[in-house]
Amino acid sequence: MDNYEDNPKSIKYHVKQYLLKHAERLKGKIVVDLPAGNGVTSRILKDIGCKVRPFDLFPEYFDVEGITCERANVLDAIPLENEAADVVICQEGIEHFSDQFKSLQEFNRITKLGGSLIITTPNYSNLKSRMSYFLSESEKFHSIMPPNEIDSIWMNNQEVSNEVYFGHVFLIGIQKLRLLTRLAGYRIKHIQFTRVKPTSMLLLIFHYPFIYLSNYITYRQNLKKDKGYDKAYQAEVYKELYQLSVNWRILVDGHLFVEFEKVEHANTVMSGLQSVHKDFGERT
Repeated sequence: MDNYEDNPKSIKYHVKQYLLKHAERLKGKIVVDLPAGNGVTSRILKDIGCKVRPFDLFPEYFDVEGITCERANVLDAIPLENEAADVVICQEGIEHFSDQFKSLQEFNRITKLGGSLIITTPNYSNLKSRMSYFLSESEKFHSIMPPNEIDSIWMNNQEVSNEVYFGHVFLIGIQKLRLLTRLAGYRIKHIQFTRVKPTSMLLLIFHYPFIYLSNYITYRQNLKKDKGYDKAYQAEVYKELYQLSVNWRILVDGHLFVEFEKVEHANTVMSGLQSVHKDFGERT
């Protein structure tokens, strides 16, 4: 077992600290760990008294005595009944999923109403990541090539599974993550900040006034527009977007670490949404 859980530079350390802090709340709960990897988080969950259910596309890498990791592809189906889990943890997984919305809908299916979904992922919203994309569409400028067929296929063993485990091909920022989770029936409950990226902090010093002003102007302009929704609801949504856009901690943090609450079933969300474009019958 690796020692990353005790290294403050690793997301595993921050996940461990968060789970220990909330141990009383989590004790006795059914917690799904997917992807479970080598089992570090599953072991921590077991130690604090959770009923842990680990799943992974390649469970052969799981190495925790007394816990069995089952093979599962979230894009097909997790072998659990509806609303079987109190908490789902997707640690460093969402950036590997080729269909993130479908994955979140499947997480919703197995999460109890009022339950939690905890997601961690490299922060594509921090300023260093934005600069990297600006310079080369790469995750890290000057060190990593853009996504490609040489570096971005992390696991491919067709004898074990016909699925390919992609690298960080599907990196996601806070705004897109918020939208997809909302459409899948979740709301942000808590954002846990982890570790500041020095390059992002340096960029923040020079660019934050422009970021703040630009987002404020856009926010105020869109508040005045009639989008066909209740004004209070529209203001609530746009305020959340604006606050996320100008949150300086998000702009400098190395990871996104968000706990979401399931507020409705995924199959009921769409009934409350309206089309931006005209229906087919209204076209001239």
